[in-house]
Amino acid sequence: MPKLVVLTVGFNDRSLEVKPEKASIGRVDDNQFCIAEPSVSSHHCEVWSKGDEIVVKDLGSTNGSFINEKALEADKEVALRPGQVLRLGQIELRYETGKKQTEQPRPSVKLGEAAAGGQTLVMSKNSAFTKKNNNLNKVFLGVGIVLVLVIIVFLVIAFTSVSAPHE
Repeated sequence: MPKLVVLTVGFNDRSLEVKPEKASIGRVDDNQFCIAEPSVSSHHCEVWSKGDEIVVKDLGSTNGSFINEKALEADKEVALRPGQVLRLGQIELRYETGKKQTEQPRPSVKLGEAAAGGQTLVMSKNSAFTKKNNNLNKVFLGVGIVLVLVIIVFLVIAFTSVSAPHE
């Protein structure tokens, strides 16, 4: 059974089995798959299975829907293929078929070549194996900026006290 597996840290224990009937994904409880995260719209998108593909339709979401970082147009149906990543706001989900890795169909295009839908297969830095939370980097940057400012203030005070004439 095809499913969307959430990759984003803090939500990665969740998945949605996708059926031929449309299922809505969004932030509020009346969706078939609720993702309570601020970057996900209340009714973000709809998904359903069609053969070996999952069809995705963005419902005019605020922060957009993306397949392998390519933005989807609102109200347009787009195919998601096995292994591709669907991003809703800041939440990433990967399409898995439920088959063993060796049984899953492989893409027939080489990297950089255009696929049948006009899409290009692109390798992303944000793979499923990297940590999706970069708050630690922001903390280090903030501490570094504060330290630089403190050093500048001390240097200004030191040079002004040395260069001031003593009476």
